[in-house]
Amino acid sequence: MFTAKRYARLRWACRRGMLELDVLLQPFVEEAFNDLSEQDKETFERLLTCDDPDLFAWFMGHQACNDPELARMVDTIVSRVKV
Repeated sequence: MFTAKRYARLRWACRRGMLELDVLLQPFVEEAFNDLSEQDKETFERLLTCDDPDLFAWFMGHQACNDPELARMVDTIVSRVKV
């Protein structure tokens, strides 16, 4: 379960310092995160532990993510966030 403290940490982890990632992750966590299943919330939290260059490559379509759960979460984020 995501407590207020855990959610606050998650929001902070969305601040990556790379504009391309910030404009995807921050709106997603604020607007769509609460609608996710508990498993998808865990997957999103795991996604945030990945390195920025990998995240950038996955979100921009330069590279495919080898983890099916993370790849599905990347697709979910890209489809929900309007940039």
